[in-house]
Amino acid sequence: MTLEGYIVLAIIFALIVILAKEIMRPGLVFFTGAVLLMATGIISEKETLEGFSNKGMITVGILFLVSEGVRQSGILNRLAQTYLPRKRGKMVFLIPRIMLPVSVLSAFLNNTPVVIIFAPIIKKWTEKLNLSSKKFLIPLSYATILGGMCTLIGTSTNLVVHGLILENGYEGFSMFELGKVGLFIAIIGTIYMSIAGNKLLPGKKILFNSRSSTEFKDYFYDVIVPESSSFIGIEIKNGRIKELRGLIIRTIERDGKIIEVNKGSYFIMPEDKLLVVGKSDRLNLILGNDNIRLRGMDLIKGVPKNELKQYEAVLSPRFPGIGKTITEFNFFEHYQAVVLSIHRNGERITSNLSSLELKAGDNLVLLTTERFAQNWGDSKVFYLTSYIRDYRTTGTFWKKWLAFIVLLLMIIGSTVGKFFSSPSGITFDMFYFSAIASILLVWMKIMPHQKYTKAISWDVLITIAFAFAISKAMQNSGAAESIARTTINFAKGFGPIGVLAAIYILTAIFTEIITNNAAAALVFPIAMAAAQQLNIDPKPFFVTIAIAASASFSTPIGYQTNLIVQAIGDYKFKDYVKIGLPLNLLAFILSLLLIPYFWHFQ
Repeated sequence: MTLEGYIVLAIIFALIVILAKEIMRPGLVFFTGAVLLMATGIISEKETLEGFSNKGMITVGILFLVSEGVRQSGILNRLAQTYLPRKRGKMVFLIPRIMLPVSVLSAFLNNTPVVIIFAPIIKKWTEKLNLSSKKFLIPLSYATILGGMCTLIGTSTNLVVHGLILENGYEGFSMFELGKVGLFIAIIGTIYMSIAGNKLLPGKKILFNSRSSTEFKDYFYDVIVPESSSFIGIEIKNGRIKELRGLIIRTIERDGKIIEVNKGSYFIMPEDKLLVVGKSDRLNLILGNDNIRLRGMDLIKGVPKNELKQYEAVLSPRFPGIGKTITEFNFFEHYQAVVLSIHRNGERITSNLSSLELKAGDNLVLLTTERFAQNWGDSKVFYLTSYIRDYRTTGTFWKKWLAFIVLLLMIIGSTVGKFFSSPSGITFDMFYFSAIASILLVWMKIMPHQKYTKAISWDVLITIAFAFAISKAMQNSGAAESIARTTINFAKGFGPIGVLAAIYILTAIFTEIITNNAAAALVFPIAMAAAQQLNIDPKPFFVTIAIAASASFSTPIGYQTNLIVQAIGDYKFKDYVKIGLPLNLLAFILSLLLIPYFWHFQ
């Protein structure tokens, strides 16, 4: 390998470490890498910026607008309310009722808004049927990933690989080409989740004939017992008192000490701080009881209690208070909302909130008014904002159907457009039809034109564009060719199948520690160099990269939807490993069997 090759690998290694440690946003990290490579002369100025004119990257940006228009129409809310079961049933039937429709939607829409809309609706549904939401939120995220594997537009990663293929002079993917493998993985993945979910997912097992309470979503409230309270002297037995029906008292904070009161008998004293837990509808009972005072109420004295509502908000990387404590950032001054608790990595944090540094992915339970949702519901500083005891339905009847028709025409046009030719040389592809669809959604006032820039995830686009530049540097420097040769030597005993397996594993590892799009862009030149050295068709390798880059099931950080449901479902890291690792293995085996069958090496 040349000196330039070692420089490229050193820069890529540094980028991976920075991304894994989440020191900076991915777009800025890859921008830094591209600038360093340009400064060293490994890539030219033109090659540094070429990613911004790549049709695949531009199509990703336009599809953000299409997805936002469909979301604004309210049709996804209506679909979710319609298909969710009205009665409890066996887990093996409940999981497919959620995963199959969501997979279909995610094959044509951006995965993130699908999860953002469906997650609070599923949480309300599970609470209504007395089910554990932990049994359904990870399957929701996985369903969007599985659906995204089935079409060209199912995930931005597919479009990134498609764009790289076109850029290097090969024929790209058709609309449903990836479905030859993706559909099988989606079906087997759904069956696996239906059978194994009840056992491997956290939360109490769902029993079809059981009418007893399973595991409802716990909402924690810190309350203070004032000196004038009639609760003073009341005996707490096994964490309960009749005056707080439907609530369990977990701990008492007294004189700086925490007393566990789940078992045994204890008496309430003046200025005790009680940590109580119950369903979301218990908030009104707390607010209406003058014998206890909810912590933080002093900040919102002027607001009538009947106007207060409980919201959940998941912090995105754009949140301006990341790395600051609630006190340093002055959360209430910015959003007129009191933070009741924070859920992080499966843990509920209710004490010492003022000294806790906020992180992307934190799920904040807030006490505020409807104005919070009006002001911040569509803001990109939060992944998700939802009223805990309800969900909003937006859009009129005609907007829902118009959005659906526009989406359907876009899909049909992109699918059959390749069979038609234009005298002026226009290509009737996904870029063409998605651009028309986005404009129609704006001019029909389904998507607010004032907010069109907010609908686009600019960090994703910047990451993709500069990942292309780094991919080009790997080709120019010979690093890709050298890694490909090493891979071939390692797997030569197994032939092209062995190399395909190595490419899959390399992509899968990258996608769990850095972004999916970046993983695809980094492995692409290696796969192309390997195909050239083996003198075989590179298409099977390209398909492998697209599938492996999306098959992120084992960690919450590998895929954005996994991170979102981790926050609102209180999942731990190990929950993803337990249920996701076997699914990763299934996807790997199916890919090795099906990709060479549908795309031949010669």
